[in-house]
Amino acid sequence: MSSLLKEEMQKQLFRPQGEKLEEFIEIEEQQPGRHFLCVSVSKGKQVQISVVQCKKLERSGNKKPQRIGLQDSYLRTEVWVLQDLHLLDGRDPDVDDPCFLMHFDSVRPVRAVTCAAKYSVARTLVALSKQVGHADLTLRNFDWTYINPASIHSNRGDCMVLMQICFYAISLVCLSLCPVPL
Repeated sequence: MSSLLKEEMQKQLFRPQGEKLEEFIEIEEQQPGRHFLCVSVSKGKQVQISVVQCKKLERSGNKKPQRIGLQDSYLRTEVWVLQDLHLLDGRDPDVDDPCFLMHFDSVRPVRAVTCAAKYSVARTLVALSKQVGHADLTLRNFDWTYINPASIHSNRGDCMVLMQICFYAISLVCLSLCPVPL
């Protein structure tokens, strides 16, 4: 479902502006409707962070809402560029808290729907900050092992599985070389 939503937002909101939607998460806002925090990249390699509001619009003539008669409309309500983001503050890394703070010239609090979504956006912003040549993004109060999945600690499970596969393969080779008693 999220891939369809991403494709629809890309087609209606970002492609006409010459941008590519890299990541989006659903966030909770005071206003009614669904809201998303989106990270997009323009053709000029400028990374934008925007809050997008999704509204359901009924086509004229339909009094009763039907699935076929509804259409999504997307509107950017706030837009920032990544280079203006001074600090991304996760508030407390030891608590499952989906809230975080984006420090631009002013502080913008954001409440993601899940804690995993908060980390997903943080990973995307860190990666894009490195890709487009900006200075490293300053993070505070994030668990670094969830931000940087290439660390040795997060890959320990994969290494153990690979070692077990190698052990079984060597054991099979050794067993196949042993003579069978008659």
